[in-house]
Amino acid sequence: MTASASNQPLDSFWMPFTPNRAFKHAPRLFVRAQGMHYFTPDGRRILDTLAALWCVNAGHGDPRIVRAIQAQAAELDFVSSFNMSHPLAFEVAERLSGFAPAGLGRVFFSNSGSEAVDTALKIARAYHRARGEGARIRFIGRAKAYHGMGWGGLSVGGLARHKREFAPLLGDVDHLCLPYDPQRSAFSRGQAEYGAHFADELESLLTTVHDPATVAAVIVEPVIGSGGVYPPPKGYLERLRGICDRHGILLIFDEVITGFGRLGAPFAARALNVTPDIICCAKGLTNGSVPMGATIAREGVFEAIANRPAGQIELFHGYTYSAHPLACAAALATMDVYENDDLFGRVRTLAPVWAESAHSLQAARHVRDVRSIGLLAGVDLEPREGAAGARGAEVGQRCFDAGMLVRNSGDTLLFSPPLIISEEQIAHLFETLGRVLAATA
Repeated sequence: MTASASNQPLDSFWMPFTPNRAFKHAPRLFVRAQGMHYFTPDGRRILDTLAALWCVNAGHGDPRIVRAIQAQAAELDFVSSFNMSHPLAFEVAERLSGFAPAGLGRVFFSNSGSEAVDTALKIARAYHRARGEGARIRFIGRAKAYHGMGWGGLSVGGLARHKREFAPLLGDVDHLCLPYDPQRSAFSRGQAEYGAHFADELESLLTTVHDPATVAAVIVEPVIGSGGVYPPPKGYLERLRGICDRHGILLIFDEVITGFGRLGAPFAARALNVTPDIICCAKGLTNGSVPMGATIAREGVFEAIANRPAGQIELFHGYTYSAHPLACAAALATMDVYENDDLFGRVRTLAPVWAESAHSLQAARHVRDVRSIGLLAGVDLEPREGAAGARGAEVGQRCFDAGMLVRNSGDTLLFSPPLIISEEQIAHLFETLGRVLAATA
């Protein structure tokens, strides 16, 4: 496998979110993964600081998850869930509803976070229509939010560079500002003390710009992830929840990144003690081993839509691979690992160590901000004049050369390691980064 990887033709694969011609000139390939590390074709061991892509929370290659997938492939490779299904689908839904906050017990399966978000947006509109409020079609997202690349998620997302080639997107969408003031909250650990008032922008939109009776849902990441790791200010999510309640608007949490332990609880909603009407999740649900997404709705949302004569389809929506048997086997095994190894408790123990190490970079060369919460961190670098993103890209490459996989989004470095990371590996991660920054122009 190692020998063939170096000679393999690369042209046919149109890679996502990748400068394809540059990559194929100097490809970065991995042939194996275990625990906290990837391995290159030439045998180099690379520390994974982003859990692959915010996914592999239980570490790479856990044998319990591997065995579950292998066994299921031999037993039942596939069955649709259109008017049929298999027992594991119902078992995963039951387990997942137990992970969610109380009252969220209806699970709709998909294949990714993008699909989970688009499913949530469809459910929100269907819910209001079922209740006789079909005028509620508008969605409100937030600046710097990432909600996947489906048409709906892209529309409510708040990253302009993702949208510019695909307009026009969905109409009837508005966005709240980023609830963060670097002058008041730079180098914050956890939730900043300042900033709850940013939620009042929603009230202003509803009273001066849009008729509240036209708004279906507000969608936010509890902690903005790909947009730079921005924890919510204290009181901010609570205010959003209160405003939505006053105006009959659904609140959707996109927990594709924060779900499954990233903040030391099954979901950020539980860690931050704010309950939405709908949760979207994926990634850590199967430890990234088999694609799977899920949209978890509160009982009242399901009941409103399901209030039809018996025998009628309640929601004309779904995917061929919803609740795929291999994905279900992976999800059950993954949830077992989380619980049996107390990985969420491990995060609560490691979080102060993580924060201390991340914020040790405050005086490092080029660093202008560090934000952290749970086992998440974002490090903003000063951009080079006339070359935004160049310094972040160089730091990412230098880290890779030093044996560490680091993701940069422009000049922001993003960290979200597997939850099995050790204190020694945390120290190594940020010490290595500090040395790289010192050596970078």
